[in-house]
Amino acid sequence: MNNYGDVINWMYSQLPFYQRQGSKAYKPNLARMSDFVNYLGNPQNKIKIIHVGGTNGKGSTSHMIASVLQDANYKVGLYTSPHIKSFRERIKINGNKIEKKNIVEFIKSNFQYINKNKLSFFEITVGIAFYFFNLSKVDIAIIEVGMGGRLDATNVIEKPLMSVITNISLEHTKFLGKTRKKIAVEKAGIVKKNSILVVGQFDDEISGVFKSIADDKKTKLLILDKSVKQIFKSDLIGNYQTQNIGLSYLALKNITGFKISKENLKKGFENVRKNTGLRLRWEEQSQKPKVIFDISHNKAGFELAVNQFDDYKFKKLRMVLGFVKDKNIEEIVNCLPNDAEYYLCKPNVERGFNLKKLKNIFDKFKLSNSTFKDVKLAYDCAKKNSDNDDLIYVGGSTFIFEKLI
Repeated sequence: MNNYGDVINWMYSQLPFYQRQGSKAYKPNLARMSDFVNYLGNPQNKIKIIHVGGTNGKGSTSHMIASVLQDANYKVGLYTSPHIKSFRERIKINGNKIEKKNIVEFIKSNFQYINKNKLSFFEITVGIAFYFFNLSKVDIAIIEVGMGGRLDATNVIEKPLMSVITNISLEHTKFLGKTRKKIAVEKAGIVKKNSILVVGQFDDEISGVFKSIADDKKTKLLILDKSVKQIFKSDLIGNYQTQNIGLSYLALKNITGFKISKENLKKGFENVRKNTGLRLRWEEQSQKPKVIFDISHNKAGFELAVNQFDDYKFKKLRMVLGFVKDKNIEEIVNCLPNDAEYYLCKPNVERGFNLKKLKNIFDKFKLSNSTFKDVKLAYDCAKKNSDNDDLIYVGGSTFIFEKLI
């Protein structure tokens, strides 16, 4: 493996990862990851880290925090998942993707260990991020949890500056539990002793979990006010970003050891996409017809998206949708508008939800739909059928955008 293409192909083909293949790639065990970072010299313990988890909004929140810190002239590492087109999107410093040569050098140097210990794609990726951020001497790294928290590969972080948990919804119930309380326990597994826990959602069902864990860990608990209003403007225009902005601000104003001015906050929130390269969060692609790309992928996300349609004037709503297997598709479809036209497709991954089954669900709810074997075909048909005053929404899974951007 002498070049980037060979390395990435090997990682994809030999090491199945959860986002593409689902449950058979899920390895809920931190022993391998702990051994791996120990072998690497525990780079995660040599850098300052903010650890971000939750059901929805953790990607946006991670990027917002990174953007503000970048504006304050800090060198900021950012680890997120999944990527859209390039693996390198997962690991960035000040918005710049990790160089191909860094990935090749890491795999070549550690290939024997990785292969012998059968590390998963996600474990390798997290290892690369920690190693690269430490090597690059970042001032701080923002690390997004992959799935859950307690058993997530990123949870070998021993002393984060703070843990941020955005919200709790029913998702990945096969792995995390069938109630919000059980999922909250898993998400709160990232909380460490004598640190800070910043929580964006605090209601009767889950508040006891966070209070108990904060008390047990002797960790300061900060809770976002339920009536939060958008105090800063952002180039991330989705209405659902109001809470993410509020949560990011609450985290940023409680970081110790970093100087962040009001101007840094203002410019950082205004330039999240420019500073970090974040995409697909209520991203308007064109105006006639208006096209929105958005990675909402569960019930909570789609409820917010559907509510935002009320802010737009349009003649016909057309939705291009594709999902993956582990989602509760029926509860998502149940919250979708009855008068929209649906263009259904399957993401081009093994984990993609069967198209025939998807059509059966939409038929059950009596929603007008057509099916397409290819995402691009579905999108092109929606555009072809649209007038200038129609609205096209594309979402359901990160994977449906691979051929669209």
